[in-house]
Amino acid sequence: MEIKRLHVGKRMSEVAIHNGTVYLAGQIAEDTTQDIEGQMREVLGHVDRLLAEAGSDKTCILMTQVFISDLANFAGMNAVWDEWVAQGHTPPRATVEAKLANPEWLVEVCVTAALR
Repeated sequence: MEIKRLHVGKRMSEVAIHNGTVYLAGQIAEDTTQDIEGQMREVLGHVDRLLAEAGSDKTCILMTQVFISDLANFAGMNAVWDEWVAQGHTPPRATVEAKLANPEWLVEVCVTAALR
C-alpha cells in the first residue's frame, strides 16, 4: 500500500496519508508570544490547512490528542476548541498536561482523520 507524505523534512513529515486515513504531526504555534487562546487558534488553523491539503477537513476527524503545558489553560483551550469544532462531528479527544519540547509552547495538537 502506498504511503503519501506531505511537507517531508529531515526529521519528520507534517502529514502521512495511508489507506484512506490522514495522520498529522503534532501542530504547535509559531507565534509563542500569544496566550493559550491565540496559540490554540493558530494551531487549529494549521490543522485546517493541512487537512485541506490532504483532502480532508475537520468534519472527518477520527481522533484528536491535545497536549497542554498547564491544566490551568484547560478552560481557555476548550473555549477556542468549542468555537472551532464542527458541531455534530465532534471527534473523540484526549487532553493531557505535558511538558512540551519548547517551554514557550502552551499547546500541541495531534489529529487523525479520514479522507473525504
